[in-house]
Amino acid sequence: MSRAGTWLKMLGVGIVICVGGPALVEKLRPTDAELIQRYNPELRERSMREGDRRAQEFDDYVTKLKEWSKSDKSIWFAAKEMEEKRLAEQQAIQNQAKEQARIQREEMRKELMGEK
Repeated sequence: MSRAGTWLKMLGVGIVICVGGPALVEKLRPTDAELIQRYNPELRERSMREGDRRAQEFDDYVTKLKEWSKSDKSIWFAAKEMEEKRLAEQQAIQNQAKEQARIQREEMRKELMGEK
């Protein structure tokens, strides 16, 4: 009888821990609205302003992850290739801007030399 009683006690304790623990955590954890109300007013305002932008950035990132996962390569390699491509495009734009500035300087020199 004592073995059966011990098993029943352990079963009862297990049920209390498995059901009561998560229920206690759920009861004690504040909701999102309560957390936002606890914010400093400046932080709350900034959070509201930047919330849409952050949500859009997250959506863009998830979209990129989905695109990278369709590739036969690892996501990490696909992300690295995309980053290298983006950097190359930025470099090309910078080089083009430098070339345009150089051409403008040359034209200005020619105009100045022609006036003198």
